[in-house]
Amino acid sequence: MSNSGIAIQPQPQKSSLGPLLIIGALFFIFGFVTWANSTLIPYLGIACELTPEEAVLVTFAFYISYAVMAFPSSWVLKLTGFKKGMMVGLAVMAAGALLFIPAANSRTFGMFLFALFVIGTGLALLQTASNPYITILGPIESAAKRISVMGICNKCAGALAPLILGAIVLKDSEALKTKLLTMDATQKAAELDVLASRVIMPYVIIAIVLILLALFIYFSHLPEVKAEGEDGAETSGVKSRDSIFSYSYLWLGFISIFLYVGVEVMAGDIIQLYGNSIGISLDVAKHFTTYTMIGMLVGYIIGIITIPKYVSQSTVLKLSAILGILFTLGAIFTSGYTSVLFIALLGLANALIWPAVWPLAIDGLGKFTKTGSALLIVGIAGGGILPKLWAGLGEKIGLQQAFWIMVPCYLFILYFAISGHKAGKTVKAS
Repeated sequence: MSNSGIAIQPQPQKSSLGPLLIIGALFFIFGFVTWANSTLIPYLGIACELTPEEAVLVTFAFYISYAVMAFPSSWVLKLTGFKKGMMVGLAVMAAGALLFIPAANSRTFGMFLFALFVIGTGLALLQTASNPYITILGPIESAAKRISVMGICNKCAGALAPLILGAIVLKDSEALKTKLLTMDATQKAAELDVLASRVIMPYVIIAIVLILLALFIYFSHLPEVKAEGEDGAETSGVKSRDSIFSYSYLWLGFISIFLYVGVEVMAGDIIQLYGNSIGISLDVAKHFTTYTMIGMLVGYIIGIITIPKYVSQSTVLKLSAILGILFTLGAIFTSGYTSVLFIALLGLANALIWPAVWPLAIDGLGKFTKTGSALLIVGIAGGGILPKLWAGLGEKIGLQQAFWIMVPCYLFILYFAISGHKAGKTVKAS
């Protein structure tokens, strides 16, 4: 056991730089695959002739897999350990990416959704492994800093994904939409089949990269780590308990993660759809997700510099929630490009929420660390449910006014930052 309360096996004295680089590569993959969805939404909207409410099923199918697979993922990790679990997750993601081939060839939206669900299933396993791994790889007080470094890897990929995929699958999309209006049914079907085929090569390449990364991890020396008390011993600061239901702050953290991922997806994946709905050309709107990712990158850099030297994780979380409320109101009460800018600025507000909530929520779980991590991963399903609610509400009151759904989300996160992360955290008597 190290001074930080972390058991790293087999050689705890070695530098954690190697594991950090490997997990950083994983987070890059997370980012690229996840934020490619922002381009898939308008792309499949055209190729499969969808309404906005149908198009956001892309995020629903992708993120709901976390709710289905997170706890099974924790069981897998208990059997395999972190390293083998990561390899299995990458293999499942590669299989999902290859399913884009029959989906595109048949131009079947349901098949696309199934492929996205499979990719999400692999990601659920990877996230369940990598997030607690990076959290407990060092002192809990600086976990948000380490997660912020991972966030930079994630959002750099997230910024690249819409640029690369958009240039391939949404090339001349506005001209194509106009052209489709003049075609008969047979010509239109043929043109849409050609459009659907554009997505095959990018996802074949993604599958190859995932398989190569799995092989790299197989030959790497990635140490197993355990949270303090995970072997059943009492932790140094929190009483050991008999059930995960005894940790109130964990469950409040779960709700915070659920709400956070929902608003993050709206700021990142939905921004293209929103921009196009208010009259901005899709040729321009396809780049909007990149602006959101840039905002998140700025936030992560701020976190790396300031946490925990200048501000605590809970203080950063308070500021993030307040900014989220202000930027949401800005998006609602302005118009055109200004409104879109406020949605992009939510990237800055959102950046440090996950890095701050995660360590606050799993601190002191001991032997329940993997199960608690799985619960937080279930919260990622918010990325599928809240955008769907936003789209449904938008059909009735307009997409811009539907952003009101984000305000109570940030208010709850603010509550967690102020006092929720302390709820039920009984400190052991000295």
